[in-house]
Amino acid sequence: MQHLLSDAPAMPGLLWAMRFDEGGRGHLVAHGEPLPNPGDFGESFVWLHFNLNHARLADLISQERFGPSHLATSAFGADEHQRIAVENGHIGGVVADLVQEFCPEANADAAGRLHFVMGPRFLVSGRRHPVLAPEAVREAATEGKSMSAPIALLETLVSHVIASMAATGARLVDELDAIEDHILERRERTRGERRRLGPIRRDAVRLHRQLLGLRAVFHRLEAADEDENISAAAMKTASRIAQRLDALDRDMVMIADRSRLMQDEVSAHLAEESNRQIYTLSILTAVFLPPTLVTGLFGMNTKGLPLSDLENGSTIAIVIGVMSAIAVFGVIRALGIKSPRD
Repeated sequence: MQHLLSDAPAMPGLLWAMRFDEGGRGHLVAHGEPLPNPGDFGESFVWLHFNLNHARLADLISQERFGPSHLATSAFGADEHQRIAVENGHIGGVVADLVQEFCPEANADAAGRLHFVMGPRFLVSGRRHPVLAPEAVREAATEGKSMSAPIALLETLVSHVIASMAATGARLVDELDAIEDHILERRERTRGERRRLGPIRRDAVRLHRQLLGLRAVFHRLEAADEDENISAAAMKTASRIAQRLDALDRDMVMIADRSRLMQDEVSAHLAEESNRQIYTLSILTAVFLPPTLVTGLFGMNTKGLPLSDLENGSTIAIVIGVMSAIAVFGVIRALGIKSPRD
C-alpha cells in the first residue's frame, strides 16, 4: 500500500502535496519522495495543503518560500475576514468555504475559511476546520481532472465552493416549496411552518453574507491594476468567478426575501386564527352574560324576590334567561358584527 505525505508529514501540519505535470494531471507526492519546493520551476506547478492548527510556517514564510513574506503572513494569519491581496505577481487571501459534515464544531452549511497564496508555479492553501473544496478538488485531480496552472486550480477550488453553496440554496428552495404547498392547502394548520421557516431564512442570510465577501474578493482581483503584475488569465478567471457569485448571491437574496414573505403570511394566518378565536369567545361571553345576571338575581337570599311566590317561578326565570341570551344574540347580528373569517 502506498503511503502519502499525509500519513507522515514532512512538514508539520502538511495534509498533502500534489505535483501537476505539464499536461495538468495531478500526482500526490508519496512517502519518501522529495517534497516539491514551492516556486521552483520544473514540471508545471505544485499544490501544498496545510492544517493551519498544526502548521509551523513562520520559517518558510520568512524565507519567502511562499512568495512575499508580508503577503503570506497576512494570508495565513488568524484573521478570518475574507480578503485578497496582490504583491509582485503573487495573490494571497482568505475565502469562504463550507465546513464538512463530520466537523464537530459546525454543521455542513456553516461557514469555514480557505487561506491561500498563489504564485506562478505553486498554490499553497490551508484551513483551520475541515472544509469541502480542497478534499473534493484533490479527489477530482487524482481521478484525472486536468488543471494546467495554479489559477486553474484556484478556480476549481472556488467552483466547488460555489457548487456547495448552490446545492444548499437548492435544498432551501425545495423546503420553501414544500412549506408553501402546505400553507396553501392547509391554511388553518400553519403554526408549525413558522418554526421551519426560521432556520431556512437564517441559512439563506448566512450564505448571503459569505457570498458578499467572496464577491468583493474576486471583484477586487478582477479590477487589479496593471502595476500589480497580475496575468490576463488570472483577471479573466476572476471575472468568470465574480459573475457566478453575483448570480448565486441574487438567488440567496431571493430565498431570504421569499422566506421572510412566507413568515409574514404565516403570521397573518396565525393572527387571523387568533382573531376568530377571540371573536367566538367574545360572542359566548356576550350571550351568556344576561343569563348569568338573571341566575344571580334570582339566586339572592333576600325577601321580596320576584317570582318567589309563584308555583312556576323557576321555569319563568329560566325562560327569562334564555330570552335575554337570544335578545343579545339578535342585537349582535343586527349590529352586523361578523366573524373575521367573513
